[in-house]
Amino acid sequence: MGQKVNPNILRLGHVYNWSSRWFDERRYGEVVLEDFTLRKVLMERLKLAGIARVEIERSINNIRVIVFVSRPGLVIGRAGTGLEDLKKFLEKHLSLKKKKGDPMPKIDIRVEAIKEPNLDAYLVAKNVAEQLAKRLPFKRILAHTAEKVMGSGALGVRILLAGRIGGSEIGRREKIQKGTVPLTTVRALITFASVPSLTKKGYIGVKVWINRPEGK
Repeated sequence: MGQKVNPNILRLGHVYNWSSRWFDERRYGEVVLEDFTLRKVLMERLKLAGIARVEIERSINNIRVIVFVSRPGLVIGRAGTGLEDLKKFLEKHLSLKKKKGDPMPKIDIRVEAIKEPNLDAYLVAKNVAEQLAKRLPFKRILAHTAEKVMGSGALGVRILLAGRIGGSEIGRREKIQKGTVPLTTVRALITFASVPSLTKKGYIGVKVWINRPEGK
């Protein structure tokens, strides 16, 4: 089961919380789509800040957006000017999606710093995908990345590549694992991410599992 179920979903409610926290039975479909587009535009806009994930909390006419980034200074800016620009950007984006007569919700943006980027599965997978797109040797990428993750205090790491690795004619898989990654142990703090790398020969799928120690 651990090889077929997303490790993050398996631990929802026990170890991790939902990334969207609200319930609106009347407008459920619209709000889910709105959350999706909000995440999409934020992940694109804050790419240079090392954004890892976006959490959204909703109440009556209020949206709280929590962004987790490795470089919070790029988001906040001098004297908070970056946050104000980001808030105006989101308000403009939401106003384009709103129907006439619908109230404009109040937006509250919070920035959370990621203390150790090498223990975040999404940032690690994104880094591997970018290096593959630059046509660096995949074996060196895997070995170097696994060493960095273990050196940051991880209990275990597994990195899986799938596709036309190195420009080969036939797709294959390459994997590296260091330490322990117990996927079926629900108590284990396993973070998982899947990121595609667009190379000249096609997509290469990058999957990363990281077994984080408690408190990190």
